[in-house]
Amino acid sequence: MFIKLSKQSSLANLAVNGVTCRGKVLTLDSMNPNVRRVEYAVRGPIVQRAVQIEKELREGVKKPFTEVIKANIGDAHAMGQKPITFFRQVLALCSYPDLLEDNKFPEDAKKRARRILDACGGHSIGAYSASQGIECIRQDVARYIEKRDGGIPSNPDNIYLSTGASDAIVTMLKLLVCGEGRDRTGVMISIPQYPLYSAALADLGAVQINYYLDEDKCWGLDVTELRRALNAAKQHCKPRVLCIINPGNPTGQVQSRECIEDVIRFAKEENLFLMADEVYQDNVYAKGCKFHSFKKVLFEMGPEYSSSLEMASFHSTSKCYMGECGFRGGYMEVLNMDPEVKAQLTKLVSVRLCPPVSGQAMLDLVVNPPLPDEPSYERTAVLAALAEKSHLTEEMFNTVPGITCNPVQGAMYTFPRITLPQKAIAKAQEEGQAPDMLYCMKLLEEEGICLVPGSGFGQKEGTFHFRMTILPPTEKLKVVLQKIRDFHLRFTQEFS
Repeated sequence: MFIKLSKQSSLANLAVNGVTCRGKVLTLDSMNPNVRRVEYAVRGPIVQRAVQIEKELREGVKKPFTEVIKANIGDAHAMGQKPITFFRQVLALCSYPDLLEDNKFPEDAKKRARRILDACGGHSIGAYSASQGIECIRQDVARYIEKRDGGIPSNPDNIYLSTGASDAIVTMLKLLVCGEGRDRTGVMISIPQYPLYSAALADLGAVQINYYLDEDKCWGLDVTELRRALNAAKQHCKPRVLCIINPGNPTGQVQSRECIEDVIRFAKEENLFLMADEVYQDNVYAKGCKFHSFKKVLFEMGPEYSSSLEMASFHSTSKCYMGECGFRGGYMEVLNMDPEVKAQLTKLVSVRLCPPVSGQAMLDLVVNPPLPDEPSYERTAVLAALAEKSHLTEEMFNTVPGITCNPVQGAMYTFPRITLPQKAIAKAQEEGQAPDMLYCMKLLEEEGICLVPGSGFGQKEGTFHFRMTILPPTEKLKVVLQKIRDFHLRFTQEFS
């Protein structure tokens, strides 16, 4: 066989025995360049290496450890948390309605399952639902929001059920991003941030505007910093969106009411669309901290704000005390949206037909759970255990020279600052990687603990961090913390 290459010919257009052979239509050069720019550290190179190590362990390769502990992601059930019994009973009944005749299932679970099935086409969760979500579930979401916010009305027509909160966040960003050059939409996101935001903005070709949380003030948010970031960005884009994560991921801070009021005033003054990511709203542990929804504060500030500020808020089945990540249930509530734009939003979500109906059913149970006096109530113990582990993590890390950890006020993570020797920084630079990536990869190889380097979330120049979930069972978490302590001391000595 003979392959002839000419100056005009390339690997995409070869002559083989006189016959033209076309190369791949889709190559790295011809694919969407925005997708190439997408990065998602939570499932990046370290996690890929962790999966390889797990395979090596199964094949009998000897390591200094017997298992990989994946503390990189907020996946409660993967970390050993037991599902809420009532939720799974109802989902089992919905999935296999013949079980409704089984006396092993409690009546409150059967009643809930029948209500959900009655709202499904053909009384089956295998049927498509309305694109915006099953109506009775949207009504339950609206009632949940009203109760949470002290009676402030919520309209089910403003509720959009989604495939987890992530799907709704990306959908909203897709609506908001437009323009070219200096008119291209700019989106303000916190640094450190959850990489969904930077990944979505890269995919959409939007301009990322970084504002920095103050680590010295427990990752506090200062409007002065918001204004600095906004004014700097106006030179090269059109800022239109402000994203807030409260409680914070990866930083675990809980915003005060005063801070939320300041943010709302800023957004109104600058005519910004506000996106409030509130998926950790039940995860508040620190004394003196309380979750305040942006919607509640907005309405309590009066009609000057509540009648005009455009906002979307998000919640999910994946976090809080449920941890039902795999069901991919979530919602967003939109406020003060132009009716014509809202019609376009409805059209956009209809392209995907509907969110998973099993996820919608799970969401219904989350927003309408058993009450404390009902037999299936299980919420308190889970949140109490998380609170205990948040305090344990902070206390343990702060005993280690070279590790500084702010209080884990809420959410599911700690984001401690690590001091790295100059030799380690130089070695990382020689290898073309971030210093905290070197640190986390070495920790994985030596101790079998999978964390995410702070560089994957963004951080101030010259500082280094890692994100670790507090989800492992208490005894396993103690082992993880001790291993990180031993490794950090060993790492520091090795590179001193």
